[in-house]
Amino acid sequence: MRNALFSGIILLLLCSCTIGPDYLRPAVETPPAWTVPYEAAADLIDMAWWQQFDDPVLNDLIATGLANNLDLMAAAARVDQFLGQLRTTRAEFFPQFGAGALMSRQDDTDTGPAPGDNDAYSFYQGALNASWEIDLWGRVRRANEAARAELLANEAGRRSVLLTLVSNLASGYVKLRGLDRQLEIARETELAYADSLRIFRLRHQHGTVSQVEVSQVESEYENARQTIPLLEAQIAQQEHLLSLLLGQSPQAIPRGKAIDELHIPGIPAGLPSQLLEQRPDIIQAEQALIAANARIGVARALYFPSITLTGALGTSSIDSDLLFEGASKFWQVGGEVLAPIFTFGAIEGQVMTAEAVQRETVYRYQQAIIASFRDVEDALVATTKGRDSQAAKERRVRALSTYARLARQQYDAGTTSYLQVLDANRSLFSGQLDYVQTQTAVLASLVDVYRSMGGGWLDRADSASASNPVK
Repeated sequence: MRNALFSGIILLLLCSCTIGPDYLRPAVETPPAWTVPYEAAADLIDMAWWQQFDDPVLNDLIATGLANNLDLMAAAARVDQFLGQLRTTRAEFFPQFGAGALMSRQDDTDTGPAPGDNDAYSFYQGALNASWEIDLWGRVRRANEAARAELLANEAGRRSVLLTLVSNLASGYVKLRGLDRQLEIARETELAYADSLRIFRLRHQHGTVSQVEVSQVESEYENARQTIPLLEAQIAQQEHLLSLLLGQSPQAIPRGKAIDELHIPGIPAGLPSQLLEQRPDIIQAEQALIAANARIGVARALYFPSITLTGALGTSSIDSDLLFEGASKFWQVGGEVLAPIFTFGAIEGQVMTAEAVQRETVYRYQQAIIASFRDVEDALVATTKGRDSQAAKERRVRALSTYARLARQQYDAGTTSYLQVLDANRSLFSGQLDYVQTQTAVLASLVDVYRSMGGGWLDRADSASASNPVK
C-alpha cells in the first residue's frame, strides 16, 4: 500500500505541468544605435558623476542624503514587505508540519444515540500533522514566479527613489549656488546705486542736478533693492527643500564652490540606447509585467483539481496515565482532491482579470521605454541648446558691461545724459541675472542627463545608502 502511494506521488510530480503563458519580452521599437560605443558611454555613465563637479560639500550632502533620506528608508521597508511575501509563497513548495494537543472533559447526554447513565470522562490527545499540496498544474510555481518578480519590481522602485534623490540633491545644490550668485549681483548693484544716489543727493543740494535725476537714480536703487528679499526667500526655500531631502528639519545648508567654480561634468555626443536598460523604472515595469504574466497561470490553475496529501501521528486516550502507552498511539495518511464543477463564472472572472492586468502592464512597459527615450533626448537637447544660449548671454553681458562703462565715461565728459547711464546699468543688471539663471539651468540639465540614463553609478550610491538591503 505504501509503495503504491509513493509511486503515485512520484508519477503525479513527473506528469505535472505549468499552466499559463511563459514570459516573452514584448518587442519595442527603439531608435537606431547612437554614435558613441557602448563601452565608452557606459564607463562615463557608471561613474559617480556628481564627483565631477569637484565640490566636496556636494559630495558630503549626497552622502548625508543617502544615509538619512526618509523616502529611501520607506522604499526599503516596502522591499522588505515583498521579501516576506516571497518567503511565504515559497513555503508552499514544501510540506507544512504542525502539532496540536487537546484536553477535554465531557458528559454525554442520556437521550443520545447511546442512552444510559454515563459518567463524565476526560479525553486527551496529542498529534503531529502534515499537509502538502502537490503542485500538479504549476499554481505554486506561477505564484512564486509572480512573487519574485514583484520583489524585484519593488527593489527597482527603491533604486528609482535612490536615483531621484541623488539627482535632486545635485540639481538642488546647483540651483542654490545659482541663487547665491544672483543675490551677490543684486547686492553689488544695490551698493553701486546707493553710492550713486548719495552723490546725486549731494549734487542736488548744491543745485548741480535736478530732482528728476535724483528720482531716476532712486528708482533704480529701489529696483535693485526689492530684488534682494525675493532672492533671499528663494534661497531659504531651496535650503528647506534640500533639508527635506537630507532627512533633516529646515536649516542652513553649507556652501562649497561658487557656481562659476563648479567643474562641468562631461557628456558624450551620443549614447547607446542599450544603456536605458539600466533605468530602474524600466526594470520595475518589466518585472511588474513578469508578475502579471505569471498571475494568469495562477488564475487558470483554478480550473483544475487540487490534490493535497495529509498525515497525522499521535496518541489519544481517556486516561492520562495511558496517553503515552503503545495502545494509545494512532496514525493517519490520506489525500484530498478538490475540483471545481459549477462556479458560475467565478474562475473565469479571475482569469479575465489576470489577462487584462497583463495587457495593461504590457502597455505600461512599452510606455516606460518610450518615455525614457524622451527623457534622454530632452535632457541632451536642453544641455546642448542651453550651452549655446549661455554662450550668447555671456557675450551679451560683456557687451552690456562695455556699454555701461562707456555710458558712464560719456556722462562724466558731459556728452550724454544720466538716463543713458541708468539704461545701461539696468540692462547690465538684468543681463547678469539672466546669465546666471541660464548657467544654472545648463548645469541642472547635465544632472538630468545622468538621471535619465540611470546607469551603474546607482550601485556606487547604493553601497553608501542606509536603505541597502544587502547591509
